[in-house]
Amino acid sequence: MRPRRIENPLQRFRLPVVLLVIIIVIGTAGYMLIEGWNLPDAFFMVIITISTVGYTEVHPLSDVGRIFTSVLIVVGVGTMLFGFGVFAETLAENSFGVFRRQRQMEARLNALKDHFIVCGYGRIGTQVVIEFEHAVVPYVIIDRGEEPLERLHKEQRLYLEGDAASEELLKQAGIERAKGVVCAVDSDERAVYIVLAARALNPKLYIIARAGYPESIRRLELAGADRVISPYRMAGHLMAELAVRPGLVDVLDTLHHGESDIGLEELLVNQKMASIGKTVGEAGLLDGSRAKLLAVRRRDGSLHVNPPADLRLEEGDLLIALGSEPQLQATVNALA
Repeated sequence: MRPRRIENPLQRFRLPVVLLVIIIVIGTAGYMLIEGWNLPDAFFMVIITISTVGYTEVHPLSDVGRIFTSVLIVVGVGTMLFGFGVFAETLAENSFGVFRRQRQMEARLNALKDHFIVCGYGRIGTQVVIEFEHAVVPYVIIDRGEEPLERLHKEQRLYLEGDAASEELLKQAGIERAKGVVCAVDSDERAVYIVLAARALNPKLYIIARAGYPESIRRLELAGADRVISPYRMAGHLMAELAVRPGLVDVLDTLHHGESDIGLEELLVNQKMASIGKTVGEAGLLDGSRAKLLAVRRRDGSLHVNPPADLRLEEGDLLIALGSEPQLQATVNALA
């Protein structure tokens, strides 16, 4: 399924305009040949004839000229009515407003950078978008279902209509500039195709996929997903944790959703940061005015909990920090 693109409403008037121009040219030439009039008189006669303004003839007409004028009135007035009909239909469908909104959406899409592409706007996709908006994370949604599209239109969210496995549609969503893809479609088979297409277009993309069945987790990982989430497994794990350690779950949930002055944050060390090559102590990350550094995860997956002062930072390290917003910002500044 190709993404639906609304044409410029002005293109609807191409046929009426072309027909009108042809009638004017033929009518002008006809009066010049039949009546022997000059160009201005012939052109003026054609205009007052097809517009039915009611002026008298420029010059007396011959019998052949009257027949020619009668045919010109029928054809010309019919073309004018056809043009007015197209104009009325365009206004009734609000085509100009729809086209303007599409152009605004395209401008918003082109301005996106380091955003997430959410594939599927069902129950899970909707919750993902709510969390993204809460965290002020840029996103664009892709869906093709009638009910999700109706909701997206009412909610005025940034979205594209079509199959998320379409490379053309993913490019339109700015996948080359995107930070990641969240595949939340309700079909594991479609999810595999979406992950394959996304990974082929952007090998550096961070891809999270939903698996409806446990046996699909391995397939999605082989397709290129960085993380595969099983909603039923996660729900079961959370319910078990709430049953065994409810206080711990409440504290972590409060920290994660920012319902207190203290929050958890993950910070990625990239090649542009001045802290690369420095130890944790040299970078000032253990300073009391900064957030508490809980752990450092290397790019190879090794984890250093409560990292020592002599641990040297490398590109790709992921830092987990706990602190207030000013403390977290101070840690970000220290890394930069």
